[in-house]
Amino acid sequence: MQYPQPVAKLMESFMKLPGIGQKTATRLAFKVIDMDETDVNEFAKSLIAVKRDLSYCSICGNITESDPCEICQDKSRDQSTILVVEEPKDVMALEKMREYTGLYHVLHGVLSPMEGTGPEDINITGLITRLHNEIVKEVIIATNATTEGEATAIYLSRLIKPAGIKVTRLAHGLSVGSDIEYADEITLLKAVEGRREL
Repeated sequence: MQYPQPVAKLMESFMKLPGIGQKTATRLAFKVIDMDETDVNEFAKSLIAVKRDLSYCSICGNITESDPCEICQDKSRDQSTILVVEEPKDVMALEKMREYTGLYHVLHGVLSPMEGTGPEDINITGLITRLHNEIVKEVIIATNATTEGEATAIYLSRLIKPAGIKVTRLAHGLSVGSDIEYADEITLLKAVEGRREL
């Protein structure tokens, strides 16, 4: 049995999202059918607003309603430090900590030769431009601890260090509350490498 066209189209739309397969798309589509019309309208408005009202900051690449973003406009932040992340959601996670007071730079991806992603495909040029135009003393690289994230960190380090700017990397290792016996080899290696004196 085929689904009515509006349901099939809605399912196709849901399946464009990462991690949503046929079963989940079907479940979500039927949930929408059961929703109150007001809630469905609000949901649709939210989707449209995200695309219409948000853009990327022309300085750091973070998502924003105004350009430049609030963080780049905030002169009370440490202008000498830039923390480099893969995606805008990483900025949000770090801001929740309320401890880092410097600036950010969003790459919008990582280097991945297997997927055909090279330096020209992510926001590296914008970072290098900032390093020439701003008084930056330290770049903190906070890419994920994946093969691609590590490769990107090494590539950036080699680009930045000749300019005399300090390049650091976020520490990786065991998370609080985890057991050593369940950690993978890379996590344990990073934990040993990142050890510090007590």
